[in-house]
Amino acid sequence: MPITYAIGDIHGSLDKLKSLIAACEEDAAGREMILVFLGDYIDRGPESAGVVRFMLSLQEGLRDRIVTLLGNHEAWALAILDGTMPVGPWLVNGGAATLESYGVGDVEDLPRAHLDWMRSLRLIYDDGRRFFVHAGVDPLRPLSAQHESALLWIREPFLDDERDYGRLVVHGHTPLRTGRPDLRSNRLNLDTAAVFGGPLTAAVFNDAQTQPLGYLQAK
Repeated sequence: MPITYAIGDIHGSLDKLKSLIAACEEDAAGREMILVFLGDYIDRGPESAGVVRFMLSLQEGLRDRIVTLLGNHEAWALAILDGTMPVGPWLVNGGAATLESYGVGDVEDLPRAHLDWMRSLRLIYDDGRRFFVHAGVDPLRPLSAQHESALLWIREPFLDDERDYGRLVVHGHTPLRTGRPDLRSNRLNLDTAAVFGGPLTAAVFNDAQTQPLGYLQAK
């Protein structure tokens, strides 16, 4: 039975990412392991470039045992590149740190391979029990008819909605300053504010139950 590790927002926290992946590998103890990343690899933290390089290496090694979701910060950078959003708000919301980590002054100067990787990221992953997504879902729409904007950006009314979606929605995006995951009856928030001094968190799942078996954290 494979073990799935869902990992919250990284935001350039390379050391915590490396430590958490090592913890996942140790916990798996040779069993088949699937890694699901909930997006927001870049911005705010000091090592966005290093995180993307690490993710590319990890993806090459794990192949079909890794799922990489798009976060609003990757989507934001790509929208600037495509000319559909202004650069100013992105810069003050962590984009400047990303450019500094690459040693460049403009999104267009980021490595093409890294930008191509960001474009390849998917919006959702549904394993039959859990619906993995970056931000959450629009409670007024079925899971099969969600808009990209909600999947990447939503907070309310999703966070306070208690309806049953037929899946446990596993998400990040809204940082939890307590450093602890927030498990509700219908959703699980795994953004434990790694870039703000909290831990980076992975929830551990298997196919026998919907709820997490437990959590791993890298501080």
